[in-house]
Amino acid sequence: MSSIKIESVVKEKNRMGECPVWEERENALVYVDINSQKVCRWNSVTNEVHSVSVDDRVGSVALRKSGGYVIALGTRFAFLNWEMESVTTITKLEHDKPNNRFNDGKVDPKGRFFAGTMAEETQPGVRARCQGALYTLFPDYSVVKQLDQVDISNGLDWSLDHRTFFHIDSLAYAVHAYDYNVHTGKIVLYQLEKEEQMLDGMCIDAEGKLWVACIDGGRVIRIDPETGKRIQTVKLPASRITSCCFGGKDYSEMYVTSAYDGLDQAALAKEPRAGEIFKVTGFCFFQLKDLNILGWLVLVQIWCAWSRFKCTCILMFLDCHVLYSCLFNLLALILLIC
Repeated sequence: MSSIKIESVVKEKNRMGECPVWEERENALVYVDINSQKVCRWNSVTNEVHSVSVDDRVGSVALRKSGGYVIALGTRFAFLNWEMESVTTITKLEHDKPNNRFNDGKVDPKGRFFAGTMAEETQPGVRARCQGALYTLFPDYSVVKQLDQVDISNGLDWSLDHRTFFHIDSLAYAVHAYDYNVHTGKIVLYQLEKEEQMLDGMCIDAEGKLWVACIDGGRVIRIDPETGKRIQTVKLPASRITSCCFGGKDYSEMYVTSAYDGLDQAALAKEPRAGEIFKVTGFCFFQLKDLNILGWLVLVQIWCAWSRFKCTCILMFLDCHVLYSCLFNLLALILLIC
């Protein structure tokens, strides 16, 4: 069994920390603080946090191959030049919905930027329903609306074979799956249990399992998309858990963002670490460095299937001595692949 370890790596408080992305070339975690209107970058080597302020609430950030970032802020897509601290608008959407803003976003396996919108609250706990949508920004800067009538477009990711798209509409209290290319056959994968509150951001691990942040639930949960069952829970020292991603040198570390907005003074006194960013280690699986490295992915999947078949045969036909030898060789193979 794994021994989960949780530590706070960014002590600087975030009003609404969200959308963590690991930037390998900088050994850094990039994320946004939505309500503070800034994009932040924590350097894992120097432990320093730098940020760039923008002119609207920024829901999500993604890496550009050429350097810099693409962001979704207000109701527009834009480029962020980190060195110049400048924002260049690509396009503005939803001119007829002044109370909307972009929320979570992520780049798909082919480099297209998906991001969704939501209506802001007009007063605490009150917002217009079904005002949001999910959009795709293509490399040629064209934009396509993928989903409509969304309440709070939130966590999103793709299956390891890239054939299934997972999406969270927070007020639906469920994760939905779509055939990736034609967006048909919506399936409700996971219905929340009471203590998990509302689903927020999401990522996927090397075994194809989903990790979902539960805002106001104080945890991230691991879900098997094949069965819709929760298979692991990691509780964190803050209730408003917003999103997660894998990072670090070998991508074996999970980074989890949180928020302190929405907590009153009494709640903040009980949660001194609210708004910090946490690192979770000690998982029993290894994480793939890049989901786009399809050759390695196929190799690992074939190896896993063969290992399960081989061990089944051994259990049926061989004695314990040979079994121990097989397990030793299997462990050596795991270490070699890692």
